[in-house]
Amino acid sequence: MGSKINISDAKYYDNRELSWLKFELRVLNEAMVKELPILERIKFVSITSSNLDEFFMVRVASLKDMEHAGYTKPDIAGMTPTEQLIAINEKTRELVELQYNIWGKHLNPALKENGIILYDKYEDLNEEQLKFVDSFFMSQVYPVLTPMAFDASRPFPLIRNKSLNIAALIEKKKGSTVAGNDSDDVEFATVQVPSVLPRFVSLPSDVKHHDCFILLEQIIERNMDKLFLNYNVVAASPYRIMRNADFSIDEEGAEDLLLEIEKQIKSRQWGEVIRLEVESTINKKLLSILKKNLGVNEIDIYKIKGPIDLTYLMKLYGIEGHGELRTPSFKPQNNPRLKPGEKLFDEIKKGDIFLHHPYESFDPVVDFIAQAAFDPQVLAIKQTLYRVSGNSPIIASLAHAAENGKQVTVLVELKARFDEENNIIWAKKLEKAGCHVIYGLVGLKTHCKIALVVRREDDGIRRYVHLGTGNYNDSTAKLYTDCGMFTCNEKYGEDATAVFNMLSGYSEPASWNKLVVAPLWLRDTFVTLINREIRHAKEGKEARIIAKMNSLCDKEIIEKLYEASNAGVKINLIVRGICCLRTGIPGVSENIHVSSIVGTYLEHARIFYFYNNGLEDIYMGSADWMPRNLDRRVEIIFPVEDVILKNKVKHILDVQLGDTLKAYEMTEDGNYVRIKPVRGKKPVGAQETFCREAKKNNEPEIDYFKKRTFTPIFGNEV
Repeated sequence: MGSKINISDAKYYDNRELSWLKFELRVLNEAMVKELPILERIKFVSITSSNLDEFFMVRVASLKDMEHAGYTKPDIAGMTPTEQLIAINEKTRELVELQYNIWGKHLNPALKENGIILYDKYEDLNEEQLKFVDSFFMSQVYPVLTPMAFDASRPFPLIRNKSLNIAALIEKKKGSTVAGNDSDDVEFATVQVPSVLPRFVSLPSDVKHHDCFILLEQIIERNMDKLFLNYNVVAASPYRIMRNADFSIDEEGAEDLLLEIEKQIKSRQWGEVIRLEVESTINKKLLSILKKNLGVNEIDIYKIKGPIDLTYLMKLYGIEGHGELRTPSFKPQNNPRLKPGEKLFDEIKKGDIFLHHPYESFDPVVDFIAQAAFDPQVLAIKQTLYRVSGNSPIIASLAHAAENGKQVTVLVELKARFDEENNIIWAKKLEKAGCHVIYGLVGLKTHCKIALVVRREDDGIRRYVHLGTGNYNDSTAKLYTDCGMFTCNEKYGEDATAVFNMLSGYSEPASWNKLVVAPLWLRDTFVTLINREIRHAKEGKEARIIAKMNSLCDKEIIEKLYEASNAGVKINLIVRGICCLRTGIPGVSENIHVSSIVGTYLEHARIFYFYNNGLEDIYMGSADWMPRNLDRRVEIIFPVEDVILKNKVKHILDVQLGDTLKAYEMTEDGNYVRIKPVRGKKPVGAQETFCREAKKNNEPEIDYFKKRTFTPIFGNEV
């Protein structure tokens, strides 16, 4: 008889950071899909660059802080911070090398074939283009530049986080009388590539219908001698640094949270340098000076074979013309229940309404607040805001509501990472308009997505609630897949009021009706729901769990899933990014299947399905299965109980589990492979399917979900 398996053993778990890098690889793989138009493919290269920046500024920075503090406790996979940093470095270098191979060997040549020429170096320009470049430099670039020298009398300049710069070695020309460092003929200087100017510059082309571009740093590098008139430029090379942008706040000790966060945002520019990117051909002395004065170790230096910082490719994607090189944009459709211009409150009273973004328009959510702001029957509006758009119509409506004399309470989460500055601006604007602005609970981020409108009607006070899986952001709602629900069910309304009372004061009700709230008992609820499926499986009943989320790295939940798998529960997980659970391990996870969808839209919805002996409990909300969501944030998941709505959510899960176009599945070794279509069958893309169905739903007198019958993967005919 074999020894009993210990499901807590670290070997059954994947490291969180390495799992995230696997997700990055899946995103980058989309850049190699030849069926996609070329400009769509370069978007995925840009996205990986942007994601990698944030990964280093936050996750790698956090590990470095642990290492500096002598913290050696192993993570879920048994790795110490130092071991993680070594492994991350190895995998990141592989990822970056692949990224630049894809860009240099595949995408850039393909762009050229399609009439978009991006020159890597100014030496490739013709005479007319060189004249243009020099003229452009003197008229548009030179006035903006500020070259900064470093010598015995001038300290090494502050290099801003994520800024692109050009370092140079310069030497005085013979006979020059300019003051300098007499002890060394060669001096160091640096100049920032101005972010206020476009990163790529349009050039005259001698070929009709061709667009030619060169990067701004190449223009500056060619004209470096004009910045140092009494010097010869010995060597020049672009470089870029990444600083530690993770900060912690003593909220209890901070007299004013808003002021404390403003101070911390500024400190990001001074954080420890955790990554230095340089051209692979950089002069050795130049690199040595940078390395010494920026305080970076060899392991933190990335020598790049191509243009530094490929996030600019997103701007290249947006150049005018070349529509044939992009996928035609999809226009979000109207929800069949919600006609533009109609009163939302009247429609919500008829029954709960399900929203599926971006396939269905986010406008009803914007209109929900806008109509409430000017409705004389509305008494109060309460809403949580985590991330909003730059010119948010929801913020404008909340301000109008307060100006119209309504009671407006807004929780603005100031600690939403990298949106802190934006949220501070909105908080001040709302306060000025007369809104009651609160900043959440000490020590907890408020991440839940909830809006409450209190309305006086003929039969008394009625509460209208919107609950969602995504942010109240009208811009990202066009790019992220999310779900939401409108309801005026009194039980949801009572709970919504309780949530805001808890956030604005310290009032927690004795009991709740529908909403499950973290950090109060969300973890316990999920454990209870999984335990129930385990019990049913042990009783010989059908047992099934389907969960869709962004990330899965909570050890207690993973252990419960392993236990459920061993009991015979069939488990399907649709996890976009991090997944520390491993599949297919005998005696541990044989009944667990993990898939990940990477497509045009960012998969963002969280949906949790439990078969419950045929009763089928479905929840949606803002929480992933991560310790921070379950224990350190204010989160909400809410049940979907209306039969029509439940069928819609089941259909979403069913289509996603059947995706053979954009889905990857986890293999037994913890890696991911793209799911291949069944031979003879047309590939199924979940995102394409939902776009098609949203259009079909808008045909007159058609409700796709009521008319169509299908058999979902989990068994019940709809």
